[in-house]
Amino acid sequence: MKRAAAFAILIFAGACQSPVVTPAPEPAAILSEGLIAPVSAEAALELYYRTLPEDFYPRAPAGVPLPADSAVLTRILVASCFDEEKEDSVTMRTLAAEDADLFLMIGDNVYGDRRGNQYVNNEPELDELRRSFRLLAEREDFQLVRAKHPMMVAWDDHDYGANDAGREFPFRRLAERIHERFWGLENEDVGAWPGTYYARSFGPEGQRVQVIMLDTRFFRSALTPTDRWNARGRERYIPSEDPEQDMLGNDQWTWLENQLQEPADLRLVVSSIQVLPTDGHGWEAWSRLPLEQQRLYELIRSTDANGVVFISGDRHTAFLYRDDAAIQYPVYEMTASSMNVSFARTSTEQDRAQIGAGYPPENFGAIEIDWQAGEVRLAVMSNTGETVNEVTAPFRQPAAP
Repeated sequence: MKRAAAFAILIFAGACQSPVVTPAPEPAAILSEGLIAPVSAEAALELYYRTLPEDFYPRAPAGVPLPADSAVLTRILVASCFDEEKEDSVTMRTLAAEDADLFLMIGDNVYGDRRGNQYVNNEPELDELRRSFRLLAEREDFQLVRAKHPMMVAWDDHDYGANDAGREFPFRRLAERIHERFWGLENEDVGAWPGTYYARSFGPEGQRVQVIMLDTRFFRSALTPTDRWNARGRERYIPSEDPEQDMLGNDQWTWLENQLQEPADLRLVVSSIQVLPTDGHGWEAWSRLPLEQQRLYELIRSTDANGVVFISGDRHTAFLYRDDAAIQYPVYEMTASSMNVSFARTSTEQDRAQIGAGYPPENFGAIEIDWQAGEVRLAVMSNTGETVNEVTAPFRQPAAP
């Protein structure tokens, strides 16, 4: 009761203010009478969230430490879209049985805005999101994966707290706290700034993998709704040329520029939503904010960042792509989706950058690095571990024999 009462007071104090969307709003202001009041509704929530006890937050089972900075990586697994309410997962158990140096769980890691088949409106304490993470932590198949693989994580809309949401989501700051505490990131660098983006590098010079985990939710502008619902290529959103729209926010853009100048031989740029596709669909993707998509490509060109490969999830279908014109060399993307939320057996979607057919059944991705050849194999795997599509992407010139 005391917690609820304090929350009500804070919301009342900030209710007459319009929400402020900034990377780090000041939580309170001093009034002329010497009293303290929130400067916005979001700031009122922030003050309240700071009072929540640690047992408020769900925690993942203890995991395997990340590889050492000097470790040479040769195999990385990738997956997204996992409904924690469903029965034991073939995909998750297959992942637990696979050998790999690292596992990237890249969004919709729970469906925290849905109970069963019904979407729910998350309340300020994000009860449904927290419940979903607790269910995930209790699953034996997930516990096996945590015990087997070092993990890096990104979020997408359903583990952010609202379907297709961006920076307008009013409870995003609590969602960030839930995410970072569940995955044990609150005391890492990512825990020190708004948003969930971070990067890690592994391996010596000549064999260095940089993994860049972007946050395409916390700072993103609202997308432009379609003018023709479910029309092919315009299913939910259409491209917008509005120069005020943003994908990453100023701080994350600056951070990314710095990361792309770090030494690396292979760079896995992880975006929860797809990067390269432009004309195959009208769902969420960087192509819905084409100026931001071009900004990303120009940043890669201007930093002369070598070895970039895009990794994405979200789509409930696995895809491979190649674009020869986006940046200064042919760039590839693997979309690995979904672990256990499959809606079809076949796909007729075709983008101009697409390699082969999409694969909608349950799946995950495998990234296999051949350091001698300077190539990376991007493979779409069935839920039982068979390769269903693959492409080999060069990331540097072959080493001398």
